Amino acid sequence: MKRILLPAGGAVLATGLLAAGLAGTASAAPDWASDTMAKDAPSAVEVAKFWFENNGKTNNLAAATAYNIETSASSGLKASGGYTPDGKPGVVAPIGEEKKTTSTVKNINLPRTIGKVFFEAPDGSLKWCSATSIQSKYRNLVATAGHCVYDDKKNASVMNKWVFVPAYYQAKTPYGIYVGKTAYTHYDYSVFNDRDRDYAFVTVYNGIQLGGGSSKEVSKADWDKFSGKKGHKDVEITFDEYKKGLTNDPTGAYWADEATADSDPAPTGPDYPGAVMGRKEVSLTDYTAAGIGKGNGKRLGEPVVTPLTKAEYDTLSAAEGDKKPKGTLSNTDGNYTLTQYYVQEWYKPGTKKKYYHTTYVVFDGFIKDVGRLGEAVGGQGFTWNQKTGQTVFVFGYPAGPHPDGNKAYTGVTPKWCYGKTSGKVYVSAAEKVEEHVGLKCSMTEGADGAPWLVKYNNGKRLGYVNGVTSLFGDQDKNGRYDLSTSAYFDGETAAVYNQAAAVWSGSIVK
Repeated sequence: MKRILLPAGGAVLATGLLAAGLAGTASAAPDWASDTMAKDAPSAVEVAKFWFENNGKTNNLAAATAYNIETSASSGLKASGGYTPDGKPGVVAPIGEEKKTTSTVKNINLPRTIGKVFFEAPDGSLKWCSATSIQSKYRNLVATAGHCVYDDKKNASVMNKWVFVPAYYQAKTPYGIYVGKTAYTHYDYSVFNDRDRDYAFVTVYNGIQLGGGSSKEVSKADWDKFSGKKGHKDVEITFDEYKKGLTNDPTGAYWADEATADSDPAPTGPDYPGAVMGRKEVSLTDYTAAGIGKGNGKRLGEPVVTPLTKAEYDTLSAAEGDKKPKGTLSNTDGNYTLTQYYVQEWYKPGTKKKYYHTTYVVFDGFIKDVGRLGEAVGGQGFTWNQKTGQTVFVFGYPAGPHPDGNKAYTGVTPKWCYGKTSGKVYVSAAEKVEEHVGLKCSMTEGADGAPWLVKYNNGKRLGYVNGVTSLFGDQDKNGRYDLSTSAYFDGETAAVYNQAAAVWSGSIVK
């Protein structure tokens, strides 16, 4: 077991979750380091919004490319010796078991826990790596490669704007986007770039979804305060709901379709027995002049704002005569709206009535808390000090080309490879590697951080993380990657994981 620096004391943090599993590694030094990512809820919201931003064609998630920190295949990886565990094996069970499948067809079921981590690289470019949700006390932990969290080359700090998107596919966030709160890695990696410790565990805030193209009903007070796109939605209601609404809010947005009040279309007053209130659209000038109260010609609620597409805005702007809108057209920073103004018109009751309530809605930019990561997609287990030579499944998003330029993967969908880890360790002076474990695998860059799962249950889609992809090698020097390597997960890895797994993060939505 290589050590770069001996820390000045400290003890492993024991939790109920890991107490039994870490019994054999209690003497291991807690050689971990941590760094804050998004420091608080407002900061995390801004990070999430950044990835949802649209540049006119696509959002920033789709604009990111696979992180590439290698300039060539790590052909200098040499196999030698074997790895000696630093203590007894330990395990933490996975969570979120899926239903067992009864299919006899041997397909590999991809786990829901895997996804992409997105971040802003040191040069300002937008990048991604592979990662997985992993079990923790607060269901809020992600496992990936250290170089997908920290600036590996300059020893600077954590990557900016770091998020995890499980089950990522073509800019979609089916289970939400999870903003990194605190990153944990081995001290030797944080300080000395020791690639033998190229792993990281990141606590993430509760996931969120941003309203995009959809609407959310809010109270009038919240609607007034909302600064983004907002509008109205007319909901058909029963007569009893209509009458109750008029009683509680006589000048509010409760109204009847005047076209169906057909017994006598001429307006009457609100005091006529059974009278129903319709609405009549007027200009801003007439609306401003109308009084407030209950009666014909009095204001009917607040002005109604409807979002428009640019094409709709252009059409209405060019309209003339009866087609010219009575309301106000507005274009604010590309946000097109039509504001309409209504006054009351009371009618005698008809035989065909439809009643409505105008509700207030906001569009684009509202935030919904989708809960903790582990509750949304589950979490893989964790294990350390395992014997090499076990079968592992690796799940990642390879995208980069092989050294000969052949591009076998797109990075759009996750891929997998499996096999037995080598009983040898891999060494590369150039990459500061002295004791990586290896696996025959043709994945390329983009699969950085991909989890190595032992004892993977294809029916439950769960296993135990026992490594993450760090380097790629071309062992037979034919221009194609044929080797993936990972740091060996030992008791010191467990100490880093144990520290991260016991930390709460919480919600960023108020």
